[in-house]
Amino acid sequence: MNISNQFVDMATLKPNKFQNINQDNITEQNLKKVCNDFESFFMSQLLDISLKSTKVAGEGVGADVIKGLYTENISRQSSGSLGISDMLYKFLSENKK
Repeated sequence: MNISNQFVDMATLKPNKFQNINQDNITEQNLKKVCNDFESFFMSQLLDISLKSTKVAGEGVGADVIKGLYTENISRQSSGSLGISDMLYKFLSENKK
């Protein structure tokens, strides 16, 4: 099974299927949270890539775990501070149909 199939209903992503998404229950607060979560995820991916070959967490068996916890914490703490979530929120709220 493809990993993306485990987390996403693939029928929703097919062309002309976005009308099935109910936008009535999307509040500004929920939209802002989703945008911040996306920014946190994006930051986590950047940190994982940039710290991949470093020894910031030392060497050995637990280094990858420590590095993962470090990048997760940094990405959570910086959520909403890079400006990506603000741009995404503005775009999505303006283009809400």
